[in-house]
Amino acid sequence: MLKKLTLILAISIVTCCVPSWAQQKDIIKSIERVTLRKWSDDQTTWFLPRTTVVPSGKDANLLMTLQEISGSDYYGPVKWRESADLGKTWSPMLDVPGWGRRKLDGGVEEAISDVVPEYHAKSKTVLAIGQTLFYKGGKFFSDQPPRHVVYSVRDAAGNWSTPKKLVWDDPRNSRIYVAGCAERVTLPNGDILLPLSFAPLGRVDNSVAVALCGFDGRELKIKRIGNELRNTTKRGLLEPSIAKFGDKFYLTIRAEDNRGYVAVSNDGLNWDEPKAWSWDNGEALEMSTTQQHWLKHSDGLYLVYMRKAVENANVMRWRAPLYMAMVDQKAMRLLRSTERIVFPLIGDGLTAPTLVPHYGNFHTMALNREQSLILAGEVIPENFHGDLLMARIWWTTPNRFAQWNR
Repeated sequence: MLKKLTLILAISIVTCCVPSWAQQKDIIKSIERVTLRKWSDDQTTWFLPRTTVVPSGKDANLLMTLQEISGSDYYGPVKWRESADLGKTWSPMLDVPGWGRRKLDGGVEEAISDVVPEYHAKSKTVLAIGQTLFYKGGKFFSDQPPRHVVYSVRDAAGNWSTPKKLVWDDPRNSRIYVAGCAERVTLPNGDILLPLSFAPLGRVDNSVAVALCGFDGRELKIKRIGNELRNTTKRGLLEPSIAKFGDKFYLTIRAEDNRGYVAVSNDGLNWDEPKAWSWDNGEALEMSTTQQHWLKHSDGLYLVYMRKAVENANVMRWRAPLYMAMVDQKAMRLLRSTERIVFPLIGDGLTAPTLVPHYGNFHTMALNREQSLILAGEVIPENFHGDLLMARIWWTTPNRFAQWNR
């Protein structure tokens, strides 16, 4: 009896002492890569593809927003289209009303970009959130403040509202406040946690904070702003994305000091000091001013990202390949053994880097319990050509986070 108790105690001690990463298993069954549209189809590079699931009776449709890109941050009008068969086929592209170019004084044009649509269950609408940017003489024009958050609402009948400005009256955002490409969290009561990047006039570096917003199906209004996070290197902190997993909130943030950052919160507003993403052995990842996004499964939280590797050392901002790995949520580190390539490096990243397709602006979403999606628009720096891509992430276990079970 004593030997049996000793054995049980020993097993308990060993189990308690096993690192958290060793208790997590990779749950990706396979990654299926699909080309949704080739550049050669219409000699157009489609970029910024974002999708959301919209219930339709017993079924559901996928709604996508996307834009043409023809130069650095140079976008055409925002388009939308739908799929009724899990993204296998798509309807023709249509304009989102009012989300094209708008002429201002002095030859300046205002445009909208970096749009993320998301179904809002309580109001039965799709809320699409983007940001303004400005062009002059066919190029990006940064001297037109302030850049700000804009949104449109698509009602249950399929009608889009005109774009509206998200009002935030605060001297800290007199130069810019944007939520471009940001993942957000919708709370059970319908409120939205929206991460923002912002800065006042005269300051180069951006800060990050999360806004608690109310949304009634028509108007998006800020109720409260969380604590301010700051990094003073170059442009500071950019393009934050938030996820809720278990009883914690997680924020991943693009930066310009060859790192990406993660912060943790109990309520989604008040955040711990960000720390650089690292592997489970403590080695920091090298990231060159690129986005990261979350991909949630009920059995594990993943980060999707780009990083420096041997084969991409000369690729601009190391924007290929696109990777994903499981997060050790206790240590807030990536489990290196779980890293997968979502979209590979195509071509020679060392001697011909300008011919390598980049995946710098991508999107993640849970489609149903069996699969999740990662979408990206390729861009080849030499000519701004590229295909529209989608990866289906097939899971080994059902994803209980998925709202659509078809």
